[in-house]
Amino acid sequence: MRQLLVSCIISALCINLGFSQAPKKSSSAEIYHSLQKLNFLGSALYIAAHPDDENTRLISYLSNNVKAKTAYLSLTRGDGGQNLIGPEIREQLGVLRTQELLGARSKDGGEQFFSRANDFGYSKHPDETLDIWDKKEVLADVVQIIRQYKPDVIINRFNHRTPGTTHGHHTASAMLSVEAFDLVNDPKAYPEQLKLTETWQPKRMFLNTSWWFYGSEEAFNKADKSKLMKLDVGVFYPMLGVSNNEIASLASSQHLCQGFGRISTRGSQDEYIELLKGDMPKGDDIFEGINTTWSRIDGGVAIGKILNKVEENFNFKNPSLHLPELIEAYKLLQKSTDTHWKNIKSKELENMISAVAGLYLEANASITNSTPSGSFKVSIEALNRSNTNIILKSVRVATTSLSPNISLKNNTKENLVLDIAVPANTNYTSPYWLMKKGTLGMYTVADKKLIGKPETPRAFNADFKLSINNYTLTITKPVVYHYSKPDKGELYRPFEVLPEASVSIKDKVFIFSDGSAKQIPVTIKALKDDITGELELGFSKGWKVNNAKLPFTIAKRGDTKTFMFTVTPPATEAQSTISPSVTINGKKLSKELVVISYDHIPTQSVLLPSEAKVVRLDIKKTGKNIGYITGAGDKIPESLTQIGYNVSTIDPDNITTESLKGFDAIVVGIRAYNVVNQLKFKQHFLLDYVKNGGNLVIQYNTAGRRGLDLDNLAPYSLELSRDRVTNEFAEVSILAKNHPVVNTPNKIVPTDFNNWVQERGLYFPNKWGKEFTPILSMADKGEDAKKGSLLIAPYGKGNYVYTGISFFRELPAGVPGAYKLFANLLSLPKNN
Repeated sequence: MRQLLVSCIISALCINLGFSQAPKKSSSAEIYHSLQKLNFLGSALYIAAHPDDENTRLISYLSNNVKAKTAYLSLTRGDGGQNLIGPEIREQLGVLRTQELLGARSKDGGEQFFSRANDFGYSKHPDETLDIWDKKEVLADVVQIIRQYKPDVIINRFNHRTPGTTHGHHTASAMLSVEAFDLVNDPKAYPEQLKLTETWQPKRMFLNTSWWFYGSEEAFNKADKSKLMKLDVGVFYPMLGVSNNEIASLASSQHLCQGFGRISTRGSQDEYIELLKGDMPKGDDIFEGINTTWSRIDGGVAIGKILNKVEENFNFKNPSLHLPELIEAYKLLQKSTDTHWKNIKSKELENMISAVAGLYLEANASITNSTPSGSFKVSIEALNRSNTNIILKSVRVATTSLSPNISLKNNTKENLVLDIAVPANTNYTSPYWLMKKGTLGMYTVADKKLIGKPETPRAFNADFKLSINNYTLTITKPVVYHYSKPDKGELYRPFEVLPEASVSIKDKVFIFSDGSAKQIPVTIKALKDDITGELELGFSKGWKVNNAKLPFTIAKRGDTKTFMFTVTPPATEAQSTISPSVTINGKKLSKELVVISYDHIPTQSVLLPSEAKVVRLDIKKTGKNIGYITGAGDKIPESLTQIGYNVSTIDPDNITTESLKGFDAIVVGIRAYNVVNQLKFKQHFLLDYVKNGGNLVIQYNTAGRRGLDLDNLAPYSLELSRDRVTNEFAEVSILAKNHPVVNTPNKIVPTDFNNWVQERGLYFPNKWGKEFTPILSMADKGEDAKKGSLLIAPYGKGNYVYTGISFFRELPAGVPGAYKLFANLLSLPKNN
């Protein structure tokens, strides 16, 4: 109950709510808290590499205790991580983690920015990171975001002085931040940006340090702290009824796909920041010496006099009594020539005016999405819950407007309806960074004005033109889809603009293990009523497709039709792609619509290129029936089905000696022993299965600081480590050249390790018993060879296999050599 109460309070705190939440409805205490922030004109920018790198305690402290405008710049969207809650990886995972970050900021009161850098996976050194990212371009993004946000203070999460000691992305984020600090005020640095923004010079830069950076608490206690500031981030907010750490816990718990859900904490807690650039503040105020009052801007003294008086004499029983003063402050603010703070504080004042008047303004679309040249209705709800004289003069959505000029009487709802025609040139609302093909390290963004933004701006907003106490101002609200479900209650989701149809191939890789043809299903989904056109499947030379063009008609929006194409591979090994498209009224559409839906984020509609990889592969295998134990989520079962295996998912609760007898081999999914608690009670059954003649293939797990809570992971001594090889092009040597796994039924040769993706493998064992045979050796540049990527030991009549090789990435990517090696693992001969 306590957690629920805290969550409700914090949700109401934040102005920038996600679409998954109801519109902001503030109590008097929350309005007062926003008023305190309104009267602080200072900003801080926290910089790191990934979603979940940010220190939510410090962000919340700056936002809610200091009252500063606070933001987090995550250089990447976390595309290269794993996903503990669903199947999304790579670009789709980046979309999910973007929304989780926005959810975190909605809790701690911060804002969110991103660069164009793509999280390409773990990197051991910032030199590699900056080479793949394109340092010049990512640095340009950091410079542009700082110039636009104009932070007085920058705080880095990571240390720029220790390359090679942590994730290369981490160190690179700090190095770029430090370099940008000295460039943002130089008009010769990225001068093309000055068409959109202007130069700026932050006052100070800090490193958010701790004893961890010093190696131990003992070393930290002995260290020189003359450049360190100590902040107690465990402060309690009586006005809100929660502590800063409770807010921070709720914020970090939004990172559910990374397993960050946690219990909220309370009590005093120290954070340390080390001065890197600028002058050392006196005391514990990081803004000391920086003017953060209204006198900072021209005309601000008069504004501050009004608003500070409102803060001093705030009427908690009837905040609407302050409307005349707020309107007067708003009028004066419009005369300021400081466009930066005028824009920021005008928006805050508009929200404040709405809140104290009890104004409820909503623009609700009749459907979830429309198309260019389509149409939909918008239901307008306007409600004044005060005795203030408010007149709704007009409402405009795009080019459509109504001018009712009606008085909004206290607690009397007014409803209007607008018929909206979508312009033919309206852009789709899919994530902007995915609209064009990027590189391994960078997303392509054609519109420079979008750089930094967390998501694509909404295509439609409603402008409510109001007269409040005879003063006219416009309040803008996004058009949303407002609905309910019996098992979920009241819900909101973004209104989207999408193509007339999407076209998709469910499986992204098709493996042709011989020269036989395959039936490949292609599905068209109508995103508007009554579509007619032609479906075409594009293919490369050497491949054959029957009936490559087919006519179609779909009557109802949301309906789908699936068409079968017979694809015949070449006679020899080959790789290619097939790409479906539809043509409707002369317009060619070739995007797949992917919908990402979880309770903790707004529903996301993602348009991606529709294509599938086709691989002609001469592959041999023995055995037929494979058992699969699901771990943290991967697509190994689907991949094995592609090459002719019958794959059955094994419920850990039902594992017994008898239940495992029918399988030729059993595969354990990635991190299964980390996320499936029942396995530690069932491991003896799996080892008995091996002993009786089965092949058991266990994919990587993480040991963590305390190790796995399991004393019989393997039948012999085996110690997991953090060893990994991140370069997917790293040379691989075959150590056990005579072992069956590299000879039968498929001969494994060096070229089988060509064209792998993202990495070689991770979390390899670094110590093992003499019973194990290390099969392969590999290393990143400048490091000792790692021999623990693939270990095989005979046990009884069967074979125990432990591997950290990234099969979970390689098989779904259609890497031929990975398929051959995995087939060999499943085909290992029994020990007589």
